[in-house]
Amino acid sequence: MTRGCCIWLTGLSGAGKSTIAQVLAAHLIDAGRTVTLLDGDVVRTHLSRGLGFSKADRDANILRIAFVAAEIVRHGGIVVVAAVSPYEAARNQARDMIGHDGLVLVHVATPLAVCEQRDVKGLYARARRGEITGFTGVDDPYEPPASPDLALTTLDCDAVECARRIECVLEGRGFISRS
Repeated sequence: MTRGCCIWLTGLSGAGKSTIAQVLAAHLIDAGRTVTLLDGDVVRTHLSRGLGFSKADRDANILRIAFVAAEIVRHGGIVVVAAVSPYEAARNQARDMIGHDGLVLVHVATPLAVCEQRDVKGLYARARRGEITGFTGVDDPYEPPASPDLALTTLDCDAVECARRIECVLEGRGFISRS
């Protein structure tokens, strides 16, 4: 059976997680793998509908994503998760659920100032004006991973290069092989 794995991209809103995830998923599909993409924004409208942005609700959201990811990994699929996932403890619980050997944690460590410049949804601006409270990076903390498997800033590479760097990690761990 083909080994499944989860590539979990964490970082601030606007860091580039979704863009990298989409490129990575396309590359893996082109290579013949079955891939599921769990984007945080999409998950919130379906699987986690009704959850707010309190710490407890954010943790519940991450654990729901981890449950789905664990099932996909268990069945030999690849799942790419792109979710802010701001708290270290919840990410560690996700790793426990998915399996330490099956999760590749990628910190998309784009600086806050760059994320604010990219603010296509206007969320940072609204948070700075006080229209949104509890916004990660503004008035709610983002806890960077203590030991990610890979850290990317998106300042020194575009989404295609970031995806390639992730693929190198996947290849090194035996999850994929390059033809």
